[in-house]
Amino acid sequence: MFNVFRGCLFLLLSCIGIAHAADTGWLVSPQNDHARIRFQAERDQNRIIGLLSVELQPGWKTYWRSPGEGGVAPKISWPAGAKDVWYWPVPSRFDISGLTTQGYHNNVTIPMVITGTDADALDGTLTLSTCSNVCLLTDYTLHLDFTQPVDEGFRGAFERAMRTIPDDSGISSNLTAWLSEGRLMITGTTEGGWDNPGLYFDPLEGDILPGDPVIKHSGNRLSVSVPVTDEWGDKPESLEGKALSFVLTNGGKAQQTVMTVGATPTEHSTQDTPAGMGKMLAFALLGGVILNLMPCVLPVMGMKLSSVLQAGSDQQKIRLRFMATSAGIITSFMLLAAMVTVLKVTGATLGWGIQFQNPWFIGLMVAVTFLFALNLFGAFEVLLPSAAAGRLATAGGSGLPGSFCEGMFATLLATPCSAPFLGTAVAFALAAPLHSLWLIFLMLGVGMSLPWLLVALIPKVAVLLPKPGRWMNSLKVILGLMMLASSLWLASLLNVHLGTMVSHVVLLVLTVVALAVYAMTGQKTSPLFWIVVIGLSVFGGYQLRGFVVSPSATAGQHDAQAIPWQPLSEEAIQAALAQGKRVFVDISADWCVTCKVNEHRVLNQPDVIAALRQPDVVALRGDWSQRSEAIALFLEARNRYAIPFNQVYGPGMPEGEMLSPLLDKHTLLTTLNKAKG
Repeated sequence: MFNVFRGCLFLLLSCIGIAHAADTGWLVSPQNDHARIRFQAERDQNRIIGLLSVELQPGWKTYWRSPGEGGVAPKISWPAGAKDVWYWPVPSRFDISGLTTQGYHNNVTIPMVITGTDADALDGTLTLSTCSNVCLLTDYTLHLDFTQPVDEGFRGAFERAMRTIPDDSGISSNLTAWLSEGRLMITGTTEGGWDNPGLYFDPLEGDILPGDPVIKHSGNRLSVSVPVTDEWGDKPESLEGKALSFVLTNGGKAQQTVMTVGATPTEHSTQDTPAGMGKMLAFALLGGVILNLMPCVLPVMGMKLSSVLQAGSDQQKIRLRFMATSAGIITSFMLLAAMVTVLKVTGATLGWGIQFQNPWFIGLMVAVTFLFALNLFGAFEVLLPSAAAGRLATAGGSGLPGSFCEGMFATLLATPCSAPFLGTAVAFALAAPLHSLWLIFLMLGVGMSLPWLLVALIPKVAVLLPKPGRWMNSLKVILGLMMLASSLWLASLLNVHLGTMVSHVVLLVLTVVALAVYAMTGQKTSPLFWIVVIGLSVFGGYQLRGFVVSPSATAGQHDAQAIPWQPLSEEAIQAALAQGKRVFVDISADWCVTCKVNEHRVLNQPDVIAALRQPDVVALRGDWSQRSEAIALFLEARNRYAIPFNQVYGPGMPEGEMLSPLLDKHTLLTTLNKAKG
């Protein structure tokens, strides 16, 4: 339809025998020397064909018909009766201070048709918004005199401008849109494949604004995820039946699309097939098993070992305790599934281990692990004789409730770890329908409880351990030290919430109290005790060093060898790619144990540092130690909800390639090399 109109319009212009044109010339406002405009027009009987040209200085921009989250679209006020129809070229997207806007930079020419006036002169006022670090709203007075001679180049300029206007077809005719968990999802196909596709949205009915889209494509398939909010920043409950208008680009083509948002499909994920679901359940089972090998869970494993030794060869007692621990693990995962379900329904931020972003949760874990450590040191009979404290301190003791609590506690400590296979399964679960989510969390619990169930089914495995004896007293000190180390590590996580000084004071107090408690229990001093004292003293002294030595004192010594990290954002990735550079993305947190392992084993190695310091490499880091909506959305757009997260972009990998949660130096360097293209 639009092609027919455009063809008839050009034919009509070419057949005009007598034409009258008007030209304002280039206009510059005294209040705004960053832009100049020009309006040219030609009369055709009862209509006027016009061209608005805008030239901007570098760093300045103006806006499209739908500015986005900020800005004002250009507008011309004509005399009563005159009406204009603008034809908008394809815009660009700008992100400033967290706001997504759409418009033009450098220069733009906008064709239009004016009707409702037949006078020899026409006056109007153009209101133009231009922005850089500041925004200026400027009025330009337009005077069009149609008695002036015809500009012979006007028709050619108008035709060239009309060629830049998106057509109503030519890219895809099978686009589908629906709302899913607060995001507008759009899918479609095209012939010949996608070439750097882009989408530019008009507001939906009800002043619902689409944000910055996350675009993925493979072959001829396109998948787009767009955050949508109303003018108050709230996510809409439904978009079904609403008209959706946007410009879709593919390579050098552009298509204006108007469609209706459909209902959320019950099955729109190819992953949620029987085969895909079976694979994710296997990943969840294996990931749960691996959690037992992570350092987060070792202290609880030590407590269970202690209880087994105390049980001696009573197979029935061993079986019941390990079954209770397994029940605690599975129950914890079911509680996690319930919590995630509530978060999904309410549209809150999702992520594996995000409870460690809460200082109150960390404080509770510090207290519990510290009490467990003191209990293993034999303190409560001396320091806390009350019944309530006794029950709390012996939660990891000999009863079935204590074993059940051990399982739940082990699960809480395991959540910061995103072991291989676990991250994939959790990402699938958090993005899947609720029934799949519950199945995967159940399988995670079964996987983590497998070693415990093995002992419950075959108690002889535990009976093979050495017989109880005096050596158990030394073992209890070792287990207490492991638990105390866990408590000190958890206390160090308070640094980002309470500040360095407060967290260091907490660490020193815990260390001193633990040593004093051990001395007050009246146990015989042994070489092992002095090893514990020296170890804890070194740790406390290292923390004390933070008070005395300024962090900047030694920073200069490492600057030459450190990775030049920059803040993570989608804009930083696209800017680097536009310059032909490679990008390495790293998202970590202080509470993420696997992240620290990656730093020690891979990222801190000299050859990796040298690779990431290359002039054509940009290293971007996101810190998820505290709550960050931007990082949560970044991960969600890539169907990931757990960290560590690493991804490599480059001219040879414009869509990015994700790396395994457990980094491998050879794989990282090889992927960086391939990203050159």
